[in-house]
Parts: sequence; C-alpha cells; structure tokens
Amino acid sequence: MRILFAAVVLSFASLSQAASNFTFDPAPGPHGVGLRVVEQYDYTRTYRGRYDVVTGKAITGETARPVQTVVWYPAAQKAGKRVSYGDYANLNITADSFGLSAAEIGKAAAARLADAGNEIGAAQAAAELAAPMQAVRDAKPAAGKFPVVIYAPSFSAGAAENAELCEYLASHGYVVISSPSMGATTRSMTDNLEGIETQAADIAFLVGYAHTLPQADLGKLAVAGFSWGGISNVFLAARDSRVKALVNLDGSVRYWPEMIEQAKYVQPARVAIPMLFLAQRPRSLEDVARRGKPVTSFLNEMKYSDLYTVTLHPMEHLAFASESLHMVSDKRFEEYSRAEAGQAYGWMSRYVLNFLNAYLLGQEQGKTFLNSTPKQNGVPAHMVSVVKAMSQGPAPTLETLSAEAAKSNFSKVQEVFAAMRKRDPKFTIPEPVLNDWGYKLLRSGNGTAAIEILKLATVIYPESGNAFDSLAEAYEVSQDKAQAIENYQRSLQLDPGNSNAEKHLKALGAAPR
Repeated sequence: MRILFAAVVLSFASLSQAASNFTFDPAPGPHGVGLRVVEQYDYTRTYRGRYDVVTGKAITGETARPVQTVVWYPAAQKAGKRVSYGDYANLNITADSFGLSAAEIGKAAAARLADAGNEIGAAQAAAELAAPMQAVRDAKPAAGKFPVVIYAPSFSAGAAENAELCEYLASHGYVVISSPSMGATTRSMTDNLEGIETQAADIAFLVGYAHTLPQADLGKLAVAGFSWGGISNVFLAARDSRVKALVNLDGSVRYWPEMIEQAKYVQPARVAIPMLFLAQRPRSLEDVARRGKPVTSFLNEMKYSDLYTVTLHPMEHLAFASESLHMVSDKRFEEYSRAEAGQAYGWMSRYVLNFLNAYLLGQEQGKTFLNSTPKQNGVPAHMVSVVKAMSQGPAPTLETLSAEAAKSNFSKVQEVFAAMRKRDPKFTIPEPVLNDWGYKLLRSGNGTAAIEILKLATVIYPESGNAFDSLAEAYEVSQDKAQAIENYQRSLQLDPGNSNAEKHLKALGAAPR
C-alpha cells in the first residue's frame, strides 16, 4: 500500500535567509527522478511478539515484519513539485509504524525539529528541512529497463539517509530501492550476527520486490551499503549469486571481522564479484590497536574480485551519509570542514556511478574513470587516493569446479580440485554433495563422469566407508566387476557394519576381505 508523505508545515521568520549546510555538486543525469514510498510487510517473518516490550500490553494488529520501501527511479520528465529534505526526514517517523495519523506524524516531526535545533540551531534546522531535493513524488516512469541498486542504510538509520546519492543514481538511469535499518524485533538495530542477518534478509526482500517493478532489470543487480549496511550487503552477496557488484561506503565489513568469522559461509570465494570500497581517512596504527579487534581484513582476502579501495581523506565515517552533512553541527567536523567533506562526498558519488557503469553496464567510460588517477579525473589534489587489486582468477567453488572438470568429461576433476585447493587451502566440498553429484551423473547415463566424481570423494574423504560404497556401486552399474568388488571390500574394511556392501559382494560372487 502506498502512503503520502506527511505535510508538516513549519514557519520560521529566518527560513528564506538561511542556506543549506550541504550542496551536492555532481551534475544530475538525463532522467528526471521519481520517488515512490510503499508500506508493505514481509509475511515470512514476525516483528512484534504477543506483548509490547515497552508497555507490557497485548499486541493487536499486524505482527509481520514491516518493510518501509523507498524507490527512486528514472522518470520521464523533470517537471513537477519536488520533495523537500524534510519529506525524507519524516520517513523515519513511520519507519515501522504504518498506521500513524497526520497529527501523530506532525507531533513527531516537531520533536525531531527541536532535536535538530539543539544540534545546529532552530533556523538552520528549518532551512535544512525546507531544502528542495531532485525527486518528484510518483512521477511518470521513464520507458525502458534499468539496472537495480539495493541500498542498505547504516546502523538504525532510515531508508533515505543518503537521499542525494540515491537521487543521483536514479537520474543516471538506475532504480534504487532502500528500507530502514532495523533489528529483528525492534526499530533499533542490534550489533550482533542476528542484526546483520536481519538486514541481509531485508535486502533479499527488496530484491524480491524489485521483480514486481516493470523498470527493473534484475540481470544487472548491485547492492550498496553504508557502515553496518556495508557488512549486511556482503552477507547477502555471499548467499545470492544474482548480485553482480558491491558498493561499500566505509562498510563494517572492514571493522567487524569477528562477525564474518562467526558466519562461516561469508568467504571470498562466495563473494567473488567486483567491490568498490570507499574509505574514511586512514586511522593511525595506535588507534587501530585501541579498537581491540582482530588484526585482519576480509578485503585482503578477496582474491577473486576486482577491488577498488578509494580513500577520501576529508571524510570521517559520519560524512558518508548526506544526512550528517545536513544535520550535524560544525564541531563534529574536526580536521576538515563540512564544506570539504561535502566536496569529497560529491567525488564519492562520482566513483560509485562510474563503478556501476563499468561493472553493471560494461561502459568503457566508467572503466576509464576507474583506471585513471584521481588527478586525471579532475579530483582536487590530496583529496582522494585509490588502490586497485584485480581478481587472481576464477573463485574455487563447486560451480567453477564443475565447469572446468566438464571440459574433460570429468577425467581431470582431481587435478582441477588440487589446483583450486592450492589457491585456497580451505576449499572443500562436503561429502554428501559429492555423493549426490555422482549419483545424478550416474542416473543421467554418464557412468564415466560419475565414477570420477565418486573417486574424488574417496580422495577427499579416505576414511569414509560410504564414499567407497558409492564408488563401488558406480563401477557395478558400469559393468566393471573387479573395481566394484575392490571398492565394496574397502568400504567394509572402513565400516564393518555396511550390510549393503556385504549384499553386493555376495551378488558379485566375492567375499569380504
């Protein structure tokens, strides 16, 4: 169900005299920007329990997970009433409360204005909220299909924390979709594995929602995220091969290595896609040591990805959200000014656009930008530094192993596996997967390939009686009696209780050894 933005009118005498704290300077693209807000639920997950944890009263109404969905999209025209920054700010009020009345929203908006006034002054806060943006609510969509970017906000942040970046991408031909960062059962995110998995599930929900949009080209899908959203998007990519590129705005994938270790499945081979990591100015070694975190980085392990690490020296962590550039006080900007951070934010956005153009659209102009020096791209001196690390080759995965081994009808599968294991000593294939693979090949009529896969299982799991039993059966089906007997006998040696091997040996006229 769609909702209208709350119309909260705030009158201040100095409103017309104050300029916004932040000016986004990159030129918009050829498209207008449409904006759609959808209030919907993920009915596969619950959000509220039986009782309200604040009041203790019984919950009434919907308990499924609310997913406030904000969509920026290429519009057919640029004309129309543009939304204000305050419209975006008001989205935070209804992030997980869809049934609020206009009066309730107005009251909450006034309270938010008061809080903002305490930070930057009442007149300045009003000016920020009144600042015009690019998007036009429910504008007519532009014709055609466009690549999709799912944006994951930072810890507990609202869907529009980076409205300028999202509008910019939409104007250049991207459908951008976002939802608030929320915990599993609370509006506040939790700094644990459950919190990351919850946001990753929200991203997955938005990918599913994108399939309902006529403009969306899901064959060209990227996921972007800031801070906490910049670890959740990596978790999602490790589970979803449809993601073709990752954008991390100073993502927590760099700062929370222990969470990656806990997850186990988040491995470089499963995130073998291009990544753009935009980093705050470097911390000192002493500061890194004080954090008490493991001295490791998932970024260093991404051997099978094209990785661009772009350091923006005027930017502290908070500056990667345009919300901060609007709404925090000058004193929060320390070594560099707000204006310098804002200028760097503009260059951050240009790098994001060119990265997406290069890897989602295959545009040479984007590739040229990424491979040029900051100076060649016109970046002011000393603002940006770039480090590139290109992929070392195909990732060692089951899929890659199958594709490479199939070239020789699996006769060289052991050699291919050994080469992959050499590149990544952690690479392995679970025994049940190999067993299932072999039997599928056997049932398809390719006994030769089935034998090779099941032989690989005995090499990786030499103490498994079941592995040798399966290999023996493949030989038996292929009319190789001698090899069938030998492998059934080996299976019985490893597993004396294997009645299946005894039965087959008897049928083959052989005795256990």
